[in-house]
Amino acid sequence: MAAAMDVDAGAGAGAWSPSSWTSKPIKQDVVYDDAEGVKAALEKLQKLPPLVTTQEVNNLKKSLKNVALGKAFVLQGGDCAELFDYCNQDMIEAKVKLLLQMSLVLIWGANKPVVRIARIAGQFAKPRSSPMEIINGVEMPSFRGDNINGFDANPSSRRPDPSRLVSAYFHSAATLNYLRASLSSGLADLHSPLDWGLGHVITPSIREKYTKIVNRVKDALRFMHTVGIDTDRGVETVDVYTSHEGLLLEYEQSLTRLLKNPFPRPSNPFSTPLSAPPLPQPTPSTPQKSYYATSSHFLWIGDRTRQLNGAHIEFFRGLANPIGIKIGPSMTPQELTTLLDIVNPTHEIGKVTLISRYGASKIATYLPAHIAAVQASGHVPVWQCDPMHGNTQSTPAGIKTRHFGDILSELKQALEIHRACGSFLGGMHLELTGEAVTECVGGAGGLTEEGLGERYTTFCDPRLNEKQALELAFLVAGFYRELDETLEGEAI
Repeated sequence: MAAAMDVDAGAGAGAWSPSSWTSKPIKQDVVYDDAEGVKAALEKLQKLPPLVTTQEVNNLKKSLKNVALGKAFVLQGGDCAELFDYCNQDMIEAKVKLLLQMSLVLIWGANKPVVRIARIAGQFAKPRSSPMEIINGVEMPSFRGDNINGFDANPSSRRPDPSRLVSAYFHSAATLNYLRASLSSGLADLHSPLDWGLGHVITPSIREKYTKIVNRVKDALRFMHTVGIDTDRGVETVDVYTSHEGLLLEYEQSLTRLLKNPFPRPSNPFSTPLSAPPLPQPTPSTPQKSYYATSSHFLWIGDRTRQLNGAHIEFFRGLANPIGIKIGPSMTPQELTTLLDIVNPTHEIGKVTLISRYGASKIATYLPAHIAAVQASGHVPVWQCDPMHGNTQSTPAGIKTRHFGDILSELKQALEIHRACGSFLGGMHLELTGEAVTECVGGAGGLTEEGLGERYTTFCDPRLNEKQALELAFLVAGFYRELDETLEGEAI
């Protein structure tokens, strides 16, 4: 598909343009047999308005700088593979409410503002280990995501369809439209009751621990209301940014625009921790133009597409957006620092988020060396733990799942290793849903492999359900609370 768009003049070695990636080798490319359809879809996308604004993107960059400096925490989560059918009121609201509830627990635990980034409004494409698969004896293309082909297991449905690129744009636009409207209309208002039900917790000791945390958070909210500080706009709405893996570069290029860097707006000095970190005052300098990927606020490069001389690194290095890079056991420390030099040559603080995904049994082997290499390089990225992807396994019946204990173990090890290395784990990156699915085993609800079939609805990787995700937030909050108490004791 890379040949469908011409390379800009002058996009040679060292020069960058939105299409200079087409001169580089590419992984996970999509091969279409409808060249005219591809051309029509991309021309349509180039004429459509941006999905996000430069002001929103720059606000996120400033918030992520605070995360990189240890002044805030980032919570990123959502579906593994978003479907067009997920563009409905109930599912959008369920994800937002879950992220809000988790972030509130994390704010209480870490005593820091939380930056919320949802895997939503664009997380349609997924990399696959093989472009083909055999189902019921018939070979057909693998399901690559709703913006590429259909899930139905027949060759016709699995044929890559370029019209789905335009459908992806409009489903993203509809999701964003309702997200913005619902947030501005009070969906995130802390005056509204939150569901703190703990009926899923079957272990008495864990239930007692969670109940204490919930009661403390409720006490804090009541105190804010009593003294009147919950009348600020900061408890009525919050910023929720969008993100997805920037896999289909033709799509991303079509929505990349040369736009002015806006002046930041003054922040509210009386904002609560639920608001985004304070923004600097406007400066008198003239805004400069930069290339923004306007399909989302935040894009990341997957572990399968981060080749130093590859098309994805080439495309991402020219974007003004904050970007993420997945790193795993196959990345060497030298490769990591070289990659950072390529995508962030000015060493902009918080520009890059390093999303580690090793697996619970491997993180202790690889993370310390990666942290040391980055510290020696002078780069100051956001460190984020993805405890999901390195812990995927299959049951004897062939059902893909993840064990909550492994997810928790990798996250706890990441927190401890960063602390021991003098680094700051600034966030977690989770595949989750606001629905009561049964896809990951374990957790306080005691889900077993036998219970996976009750509501296993993912079209790709298993996700945490709403109770498991909230439980993870409780456990991370507890870690930070215990750490603060330990540090206070050492100071005394």
